[in-house]
Amino acid sequence: MALAETYRRRLYDRALDQYGYVTTGDAQDLGVPAVELRKITQRGGVEHVAYGLYRFDDVPHTGRDQFMEAVLRVGPEAYLTHDAVLALHELGLVNPRRIRVGTPKRARPRLPEYIEVLQRRLNPDELTNCEGIPCTTVARALLDCRGLVMGERLVDAAREAARSGLLRKSEISRILTELGVAA
Repeated sequence: MALAETYRRRLYDRALDQYGYVTTGDAQDLGVPAVELRKITQRGGVEHVAYGLYRFDDVPHTGRDQFMEAVLRVGPEAYLTHDAVLALHELGLVNPRRIRVGTPKRARPRLPEYIEVLQRRLNPDELTNCEGIPCTTVARALLDCRGLVMGERLVDAAREAARSGLLRKSEISRILTELGVAA
């Protein structure tokens, strides 16, 4: 017997791919009226997190939730950048106090202090996804972290990224050179 196709089910299925989060934009894409999303929230099991952002209570929390939330709070086309990307990949022993989120558009949402927005437009080849979370490539993040993360940690992170397949062999020499180390 198939599950009934309900607004809640559609939203829940999307939330499973986004660490429990859905946006009003997701609801619109799924054909769920915004008023229905509010009704679902009022019935319980879904928390209103921020303007246009909701989270299903019964989706288990992971160490990546906060990264996804930060990107969704900033808006469409947002992506993790700088040391947030290194933290996402567990590289460089970084534990940033603020999650840096890039966006090509001007973003003025009300954000908690732990989210820092950087407005910048990147080439599409510098952007990727890590387990569903939009972010810069590891190569771009390593170069962006110069002056932000200790040089020795960046070099170690670059070598670890190469060992684990996060950097292509063609990239490692260029990255190490740009970090000031002979490959």
